[in-house]
Amino acid sequence: MNNPFLHFFFRQPVGLLAAASLLLATSCTAPRAIVATGKVTPQGEFRVGYNTGFNVASAPLSKAGSALRDAARAAARKDSVIYDGAVTNLQAAALAYILDPVQATSDLSIRYGIVPRLDAGYKYAFGSHVFDAQFQLLGPTGSPENPGAGATSGTTYASIGLQFATQRAKLPSLPFLSDINSVLNLRATRNDLLIPLIFSQSFGPEEQIGAISYGVVYAHSWVNYGFAPNNVYLNRQRISALPNQSRDFSSYGGFLNLKLGYRYFYVIPAVSLFYQNYGEFALLNGASTSFSGVTVVPSLGFQLRLPNLFN
Repeated sequence: MNNPFLHFFFRQPVGLLAAASLLLATSCTAPRAIVATGKVTPQGEFRVGYNTGFNVASAPLSKAGSALRDAARAAARKDSVIYDGAVTNLQAAALAYILDPVQATSDLSIRYGIVPRLDAGYKYAFGSHVFDAQFQLLGPTGSPENPGAGATSGTTYASIGLQFATQRAKLPSLPFLSDINSVLNLRATRNDLLIPLIFSQSFGPEEQIGAISYGVVYAHSWVNYGFAPNNVYLNRQRISALPNQSRDFSSYGGFLNLKLGYRYFYVIPAVSLFYQNYGEFALLNGASTSFSGVTVVPSLGFQLRLPNLFN
């Protein structure tokens, strides 16, 4: 490893991670921004990255009106709450935010090229643990230092990825959502599977100065949740807890990202768009609710390429 720039970062990984951890870290949501290109990490290389963005989902936004916020604040201040339509709406809002929160997202990642057409990685999304792999279907497998046969500016790459995330879901740190949870005592966990099909055109041989990428995404989510209120009553009888419920739903989307830089460091602005029909969800006292909506995920990523560190 003769490059002094790479030598500095490789010899000081603790300092690098400490600096990155000072950046915005408000998310505990599985990352849905697609910042990969069609070219996987070359064999023997590492890539580390930081990505930040915002999850903008229509379902929770439609549930969070001013009347609901006032009802949540009022209910949180009471020793006992009468079960009515407002409590049903509070449950729907809490579930909508668990299914697809409106909040900032961020993650730290590391990837390694295992063999010429396959890499794998790990992301920590500040509460969500994410494992993924990507297989390259089309395009050469070289590097900027050693381009593969036919690698030129404009070369097309394609790959398919598989990402699995697991987390203990919780409501974002917003005042009215904290009020809701103090009344309803929502507990939830979720697992998410995401499969992107990625196409890209290289800027320079083997993405030496970046690439433009686009494609489609399929995702599937499994959610377990329950409500255990302590002070919600109907006809002077305390409402029974809602036992653990299991639901799953699919999402369909597309994305576009732009990778810009030179050899070792890249900036990656991206946007992803998803549609999902979440289905029907059970609530307290035999009630139910259903959701569907669109989610937009704009993001900005930074990637550091560490080629052949052990050669």
